[in-house]
Amino acid sequence: MPVIDGHRRPRGPYTVAAALLRHLVPSVLERSSALVAAYDIEIRAAAPELAGIVPAARVTIDAGLSEEERILVPAPRRTLRLANGLTEFFHAAVPPGRALVVSNAAEADATDVELLEVMMRRISPALLEITVFSGGPPHPPDDRDADELRAVVDRCVREGFLHAVAEVGELGMSRTEPGSALWWRFAQRTATALAGIDRAADALAVWERVREVSQDPAMHAAGAYGTAMLDARHRDPARRDLVRARKWVNEAIAISTLLPDPLERAFKLGFDRNGLALIELRHGRLHAALSLVESAIELAGELGERHPLHRMVLLANRAQLLASLGRPKEALEDYAAAIAVDPAFPDYYLERGNLLFGLGRHEEALADFEQAMRAGPPLPEAHYNRAELRTVRGDVDGALADLGRVIELDPTYVDAYINRAGLLAAAGRDDEARGDVEAGLALAPGNPHLFTVLGQLETAAGRLAEARVVLDLAVERAPRLAAAWGNRGVLRFTAGDVEGAAEDLSRAIELQPQPDLYANRAVALRALGRDTEAEADERRAVLPS
Repeated sequence: MPVIDGHRRPRGPYTVAAALLRHLVPSVLERSSALVAAYDIEIRAAAPELAGIVPAARVTIDAGLSEEERILVPAPRRTLRLANGLTEFFHAAVPPGRALVVSNAAEADATDVELLEVMMRRISPALLEITVFSGGPPHPPDDRDADELRAVVDRCVREGFLHAVAEVGELGMSRTEPGSALWWRFAQRTATALAGIDRAADALAVWERVREVSQDPAMHAAGAYGTAMLDARHRDPARRDLVRARKWVNEAIAISTLLPDPLERAFKLGFDRNGLALIELRHGRLHAALSLVESAIELAGELGERHPLHRMVLLANRAQLLASLGRPKEALEDYAAAIAVDPAFPDYYLERGNLLFGLGRHEEALADFEQAMRAGPPLPEAHYNRAELRTVRGDVDGALADLGRVIELDPTYVDAYINRAGLLAAAGRDDEARGDVEAGLALAPGNPHLFTVLGQLETAAGRLAEARVVLDLAVERAPRLAAAWGNRGVLRFTAGDVEGAAEDLSRAIELQPQPDLYANRAVALRALGRDTEAEADERRAVLPS
């Protein structure tokens, strides 16, 4: 295969991926059109120039909407999904023994950097030997004019290429008149992208610039909303300022109320009220949040057929709130309505599947999780959720396979290590479990769930002092984690502290009654001579109350 110049100029995202796809796809189509169809989303996202020979088999509703109606910006993790899908395509499409050489990797777009990392992790060098050079031929400065940059930014927003949106959007702002319609288009997209890649301070600077140069009420309303969401949605809960967020979103609502165009007013006001609902939710005021979302849904009714994605999001948000308020029937109705708006959108299958799982409707939950898997590029969360369902149903091998798939797709998925370690420990596969605990702790030092499994492993290995240290830490850091108390109870019994074992197991049962906890406490109670209580626990272990 040819040496690929990975410099992000002039093409931008997936420069490397597109070069590979142009080289491979035509010949793969001749021998296996089904393989290409299985990765249509990934191929078309990375190399849109191949759309003429790669039909879109899985299409979401936004493909037919105007830019103004495309309100959903894909989450930053979408590029990881695309990278995994592209890697699987390359794995199947590349003849063994080939080599790939990439230059200018230091100047590559974030999408290509991520893709190369995934490829080097998941593809054996025996199949494809990958060599990456940081340097390479120089490229001239980006001299594209504002209209060209606008098209690039619009495409990158649709696909979720947020690093490129931030870079090209800032360039576009510098080449347009501040406060103009085109400048605003760049500014809004740039601020949104910056927030999505954890550059909140830079996003705030863009919103401040909007307030500095514009007197347009719609821009000020959007700027106030965007500023509010920087506080309300901050990834670190400790850095959220909900009071400040409320002030900004109230300003957005006040301005939107005064917008002269009735359709624009209904849309913007509904959008802002939905934002305020998030703040109420963060405060734990579910009924107030529900009222706000319902008012936004009423406003959306004034839009006719316009803004279907807006209605879809509002319906799904109401479904979440109804489920939290113990109204599952209504929640399921709203999820069904949201999914009907765009059946190719995977997120709400996951959410509805979780609700169905909690209701014990396992077959329906399984169908939703698997539909989410089919709807788009590889989705770790869907496999994680199916693993939990399989665990409850006693399909340990299936659960382990799903958790392995999660870790293959995303080696930073801590919860997958926790669950797989627990299953492996329960199956007596202690060495494998310990490997997962160590991998998880490398990502999340001090995680109480991992300490709980580690304590179980140390107890089984006879290292009781080490087990006590980590289980004490688990109980201290997560006092409502039943498994930590239960495992410490087993440890204390093993160490001869029978009274302490009974106390810890009782606390575990208070938190989460389980047959094995009753059975373990029965053993401790018999050792203490409390036979009547032990008999009661033995009955509960068979038919737990």
